[in-house]
Amino acid sequence: MADQYVICARDVSKGAFVAEPGKLRYLKVPAKTLAAPEHALPVEQWVTEVRDIADGMADQTIGKSGDVLIFVHGYNNDADVIRRRQMRLQKDMQNVGWKGIVISFDWPSGDSTLNYYEDRQDAAEVAQAMVTGGISVLARGQAAGCQTNIHLIGHSTGAYVIMEAFAEAEKHGALFKSDWRVAQVAFIGGDVSSSSLAADSQWARPMFARSMRLTNYANGFDHVLAISNAKRLGVAPRAGRVGLPVDAHSKAVDVDCSRYFQTIDPKKATFFGTFAHSWHIGDPAFALDLAMTLEGRIDRFYLPTRDPVGGKLLLRKGARPAFEGSWHSEG
Repeated sequence: MADQYVICARDVSKGAFVAEPGKLRYLKVPAKTLAAPEHALPVEQWVTEVRDIADGMADQTIGKSGDVLIFVHGYNNDADVIRRRQMRLQKDMQNVGWKGIVISFDWPSGDSTLNYYEDRQDAAEVAQAMVTGGISVLARGQAAGCQTNIHLIGHSTGAYVIMEAFAEAEKHGALFKSDWRVAQVAFIGGDVSSSSLAADSQWARPMFARSMRLTNYANGFDHVLAISNAKRLGVAPRAGRVGLPVDAHSKAVDVDCSRYFQTIDPKKATFFGTFAHSWHIGDPAFALDLAMTLEGRIDRFYLPTRDPVGGKLLLRKGARPAFEGSWHSEG
C-alpha cells in the first residue's frame, strides 16, 4: 500500500499542520511524504477507501468483513516519526499474515519533554474529536450493517487519548444510546496509571463496556515511564511499566515483555524513538502476537507467542500453528 490514511486533529497555520488542536481532517498521504492539509479527502470518500483496503482485497469494493487498526501516538512525537511508525507497523503486520489496514490518529503533541503537561491537556481535548470524528463514523457504519472490525493501539500517552475517547463517548447522547463496539484495544508503553485499569475504575468502565479485550504490553525496563512517574512525584506507577493491577478488569490481559526485551540488541533492531519505550514497532515477535490478538482465533492464554510463567504471560518468539490455515475445513 503506497498511501497512508490518517485522521488528523492538528490545526493549520500558514498552510502547514502545527502542534495545536484543530478541526479533523481525513488524509490520504502519498508514500515518503509528510502529511499536509492538501492531502485531505471528503470523509465519505476516505471511509470508503479505508474499508475497501481493510477487507484485504484491492478490488475497489467493500467486502463483508475487514480489519482497521487505528494507531494513536503519544506525546513528544514529530510528524516524521509518526509517519515511519505507521508505515513500519503496517509492514510488520503484513509480514506476519495480517490482512487489514493500519491508519493513524494524529493529535497535536510537542517535540520536547517540557511540553508533557500541555500535551496531556491537548490529549483530553482531542479525545472529544476522536469521538465525534472517529467513533461516531464507526457507529454509523455499524448501524448500517458494516462488519469492519475496528481495533485501537495506543502508544504512551496514546493510551490516555483512547481512554478519554471512550469516556467522552458516554457524554454524547446519540453515541451512548447506539450499539457500537470496538473489537480489540492494545496499549504499548501505556502512559496511564496501572490502577486506572482496575475492575472498579470509573474512567476505564466505558472502554471495557465498548470493547472485547484490552491487551496491555508492559516492560519493566521502560525508563521513559519511570521519568513519567517522577513528574507525578512517583505516586502513580504506569501500566506500560508495571502492568495491570491485581484487581484488573476481567477483559484486560497483561503481556509482560520484560524478559523478551532483554534479548533484543538495539544495534540490530528497528525502532523509532527511545528504544526502551518504542521497541515494539519493528519487532517481529510483538507483531505476530498483536496480529493473532486482533484476529481472535486463539484464546489469549494459548497464543504461541506467550509463555505462562508464575501466573504471568511472558512474550516470546513464536510461530503460527502449522495447520491454522485449515482449521475451518469441513469434512
